[in-house]
Amino acid sequence: MAESGNSKKALVIVESPAKARTISKFLGKDYLVEASIGHVRDLPKGAKEIPQEYKEQEWAYLGVNVNDNFDPVYIVPTDKKQQVTKLKKLLKESDELYLATDEDREGEAISWHLREILKPKVPVHRLVFHEITETAITEALENPRAIDDGMVRAQETRRILDRLYGYEVSPLLWRKIKPKLSAGRVQSVAVRLIVQRERDRMAFHSATYWDLVATFEAGGQSFEATLVEADGKRVPSGRDFDTTTGKANKEGLLLLDEEGAKSLLERIRSADFSVATLDNKPYTTKPAAPFTTSTLQQEANRKLSFTARRTMQVAQSLYENGYITYMRTDSTNLAQVAIDASRKLVESEYGKDYLPEKPRVYASKVKNAQEAHEAIRPAGNEFQKLDALKGELSAEQFKLFEMIWKRTVASQMADARGHRISINIGGGEAVFYVSGKTIDFPGFLRAYVEGSDDPQAELADRESLLPAVEVGQSVDAKEFDPKSHTTQPPARFSEASLTRSLEEMGIGRPSTYASIIDTILRREYVFKKGNALVPTWTSFAVVGLMEAHLEKLVDYDFTAKMEDDLDSISRGEADANAYLKAFYFGEENHGLKQVIEERIKDVDARTVNSIPLGTPEEGEHRDEVFVRVGRYGPYVEQGERRGSIPDELPPDEIDLAKAMEILEQSEKGDEPMGEHPDTGKPIFLKAGRFGPYVQMGSTDDDEKPKNASLLKGMNAGDVNLETAIRLLSLPREVGLHPDDQKPVVAYNGRFGPYVKWNDETRSLPAEISPIDIELDKALELLAQPKTRGGRGAPKEPLKTLDKSPVTEEIIKVMDGRYGPYVTDGESNASLPKGTSPEELTMPVALQLLAERAAKGGTKKKKKKAAKKTTTKKATKKKTAKKKTTKKKAATKTAAKKSTTKKAATKKTAEKKEESTSDEAPF
Repeated sequence: MAESGNSKKALVIVESPAKARTISKFLGKDYLVEASIGHVRDLPKGAKEIPQEYKEQEWAYLGVNVNDNFDPVYIVPTDKKQQVTKLKKLLKESDELYLATDEDREGEAISWHLREILKPKVPVHRLVFHEITETAITEALENPRAIDDGMVRAQETRRILDRLYGYEVSPLLWRKIKPKLSAGRVQSVAVRLIVQRERDRMAFHSATYWDLVATFEAGGQSFEATLVEADGKRVPSGRDFDTTTGKANKEGLLLLDEEGAKSLLERIRSADFSVATLDNKPYTTKPAAPFTTSTLQQEANRKLSFTARRTMQVAQSLYENGYITYMRTDSTNLAQVAIDASRKLVESEYGKDYLPEKPRVYASKVKNAQEAHEAIRPAGNEFQKLDALKGELSAEQFKLFEMIWKRTVASQMADARGHRISINIGGGEAVFYVSGKTIDFPGFLRAYVEGSDDPQAELADRESLLPAVEVGQSVDAKEFDPKSHTTQPPARFSEASLTRSLEEMGIGRPSTYASIIDTILRREYVFKKGNALVPTWTSFAVVGLMEAHLEKLVDYDFTAKMEDDLDSISRGEADANAYLKAFYFGEENHGLKQVIEERIKDVDARTVNSIPLGTPEEGEHRDEVFVRVGRYGPYVEQGERRGSIPDELPPDEIDLAKAMEILEQSEKGDEPMGEHPDTGKPIFLKAGRFGPYVQMGSTDDDEKPKNASLLKGMNAGDVNLETAIRLLSLPREVGLHPDDQKPVVAYNGRFGPYVKWNDETRSLPAEISPIDIELDKALELLAQPKTRGGRGAPKEPLKTLDKSPVTEEIIKVMDGRYGPYVTDGESNASLPKGTSPEELTMPVALQLLAERAAKGGTKKKKKKAAKKTTTKKATKKKTAKKKTTKKKAATKTAAKKSTTKKAATKKTAEKKEESTSDEAPF
């Protein structure tokens, strides 16, 4: 530690500017705290990044020398060179180096890479802490350690493994299915899980069965009970039916239809009923363990509708600003100080009755050194009250913090206790069943209920009270109601349930699930329907190919074992080179490389891109029907007939009947509705992948056909020849504006209908159609002031914050072409996806701007450069113009490169997750 008064200082390096600012609060003037802004070195991402000395090597496309101990080629990405230079300069001014990156494998690897790049000649210390508080930082400074080589080697092995998998398998998918697909060690298995669930839904056959619901009365209290037995036979429930046939999977069941249910009702209507059996048992429910990464993602998805990515971004900001402990962890353990703080709060907030005699200790699932050793909890030795933090946190931050706070406190509370009551009521050879539950003592439920935002309301809902009865006691039958039930297909995966399944199977790491889900959505392997993850037909083709030809790579057990193998490497129990050699070359040349080389020749593209739906038994067309995955989207094919599948249609909704309907609709599209009265060209109603549309002219004509989308809310059945002609008239001139006699035009735009006059545009209200609007109404709309968020909205701030400490200008949130962004007058930074401008806080805004500024290219610098170029002497105007043109081209190229890297460099949280994601060579 640097001594006070020394001219040199100790340099502390963390990953993010936000974390640097927080740590700076606890360190004195003798410490310089700077951010690496995520990883500073990585494998090259394409041929252009391969160092010249390796370009001729046969393995160069991998960035890994597979012929020499799998030696990786590391480069400093272009967008990190400026920051690395800055760190080197700061190190020269320092006499000690502290590497304070996160305590997981990725953090350990960042510290190792920093040491390798900076080549420090001063003492180097590794700081590890799981919360950013003064106590934790002080303790870390007093107990530094060396970089853990086992963790670094495990991270490097995982990175190389994912590179080999992605860069070898992805080209096979490009050749046999379509370009721009990617494969990955965890990604491909996750897609397989989702596809298999959709296959189960497609194979599902529903079953319908009937029972009776009776209303009884005892002691003046009414209650309902359900028929479970009649004439000595058990009435089935949904689980008694085979999901693939819809038939009962057990014999001796009483299968009632509507008529049978009504007949039984008449038979027992006048019977005497009494309590046949009564079971009253006590129960206790224990609180859930504190949050791990996985359970936090699942609960935030259920309770707050956060995506896994959003959960990790918000949790990262809470951690970096000192509110919670480290958010990438498999552990459910709590430090003793956290247990003490929780118990203190339980006693003060809920009373001694809610405090168990002994602290609760939760068994940790951690079996390696890669994750934090404590659960996610509020930071510090004393937990702050929730009300005190409302003003400090954004709405999203507070919601997530509140959940973490309550779950942590509830984990140290007493059990909930109550009684479960089960009653069978018999009469007339029929038995009805009802169960109830009472809560004698709510215990931890007072503070936290999984999946519920309101513990008090949930407590009331969880109680189902029944009258006090005894065995043999008569009850009055008031009413019988026949009920129909239809079995439901297995539910699709949500982000929460997919995360839970992957964790239960031991596949991947919880800290990478957000990145995996983000990748399969971005690659369009899945799309969202509500909260459900729906696979596309492309994912069916990819999974089908890999199951048939690369089965081992998508085998669940094999993939789970990979994680165990990496854990063994991290503990020094296995050799990384031997493991990679076995995976890539295999024994007797049956490794990944050999298998891929063989499969490229063997895989039949038409077969893997065909999903059979069946053969019609009736009708004119009897050929087998397939879904084909084409380069421009999926379509249905039967012989020579084809029909596009709308993008939003889930695979389980396309059975043989639906496929025939699509084919018939497509054939109708080949028959014209009529001719256009002005051009004489035929007009067709077509079905495309983006929905129905009208077309004037044929593709066989010399002139390109004119297409027009249907208006929002229109269905194909609503379109006749007159409507089609009016749709094709768009954009249409409504009339001339009285101010300048320039045309006012109505459009059906990508984001909805609107009118335009010169540069003025106004969106049309939902009740006004662009094919009907008249000039008076258009002029009325154009005369109205522009509204925020509407077409042509003025460039006014969506929100203003305080002055920037860097530029001393007001920080503003603006509405940009590609979404909201924050600016300090010099730098512009896009808001993370899902972040509301209203909820953006000053600390988050400063973090985004700092990260953007670190990449260079501020607004003022660009303006100065442009000004300098345009003030050349008149005698050199041509040269200046030529240089300006070149400069613009260079700027465009740089901007294009910057855009392609934007997703990977947006936030430190995203950087770390993406560094663990699978990839393809683009």
